[in-house]
Amino acid sequence: MNLDAAAALAAPPLKSSARRLGVGLLAALIAFAVLTPLLWQGDIARQDYSAILAAPSGAYPFGTDHLGRDMLARLSVAIRFSLGLAFISVCTAAIPGVLLGILAAWKGGLVDKLLGGLAELFLALPGLLLVLLIVAVFPGSFVALYSAVALVLWVEYFRMTRALSRTVLASPAVAASQLLGFGPVYIVRRHLWPQLAPVLLTIAAFGAASTIMAIAALGFVSIGVRPPTAELGLMITELLPYYAEAPLVIALPIMAIFLTVLSLMLITGGRKP
Repeated sequence: MNLDAAAALAAPPLKSSARRLGVGLLAALIAFAVLTPLLWQGDIARQDYSAILAAPSGAYPFGTDHLGRDMLARLSVAIRFSLGLAFISVCTAAIPGVLLGILAAWKGGLVDKLLGGLAELFLALPGLLLVLLIVAVFPGSFVALYSAVALVLWVEYFRMTRALSRTVLASPAVAASQLLGFGPVYIVRRHLWPQLAPVLLTIAAFGAASTIMAIAALGFVSIGVRPPTAELGLMITELLPYYAEAPLVIALPIMAIFLTVLSLMLITGGRKP
């Protein structure tokens, strides 16, 4: 057996192990975000001025921030906020993107040109710039934040769905199903979805990671959510002046972002859509 063949045989187990690690890491983060409020009755807004930037202790397992707030409670809320907003944004982008992509490939002609032109219009603006413009117009709005991210993400779902659907719809299997009288629902379920699902799930994982990074970046420049909301990027901004006095405290939100994005990247198996 040559080296190329050995590498080919070794690759799938490595990718499978990476995905399992990613799923386990993401599950651990979700468990931490969901179970911490049930097991630890910490108040994210309560300020303890006698324990400002305190080291981890029995009273504060993860220490406190510059206002004496419980970092364990705030970190769990921030992770839950970022993951929840990423999930909502991905779903909001995926549903219209996939449906419009199938419609464009199915109808073709003028419908395809109009929808393609709409997608190109969104691609003409840099994604982060579009998010910044919308969030700047509606500062502090949760709906504006996730809507802006969804407007950036839907184009990828549309373009990939349209390209794959064109190939599948032109296949003999689809033609045979149409001749036998099967309707659009059957064709989508039987022929399109099996081909689309793996690619769309990969895009969703990358989209969730991009959403988390975008939310953190907006919080870091103080354009996203407003204090006293617990959000990872905003927490980094607030704690940055105190990195020398309490490096562990500022490392916590940074590590939360890193581990969340890493878990999503591992789930995709390192493949770009």
